[in-house]
Amino acid sequence: MKHRLVSTFFMSFGLSFVMSCWVTFLNLGWSDAFLGQWMEAFRLAWPAAAIAAFFLSPVVQKITGIFAKYLP
Repeated sequence: MKHRLVSTFFMSFGLSFVMSCWVTFLNLGWSDAFLGQWMEAFRLAWPAAAIAAFFLSPVVQKITGIFAKYLP
């Protein structure tokens, strides 16, 4: 359980950090407000990403195991 929590923490942090940056950039472009808007988007996205990653990771691992059987 400890491993799953730490993994969820880092994966959700990294993905929400990068994705909030990308979506903010697509919506606003590079502007004076970019950094503030990005950090606000990240602040809102990270908790949602952490909860989703925690509950979806067992399902994703099972699906990955099924698909991995068919890979060479």
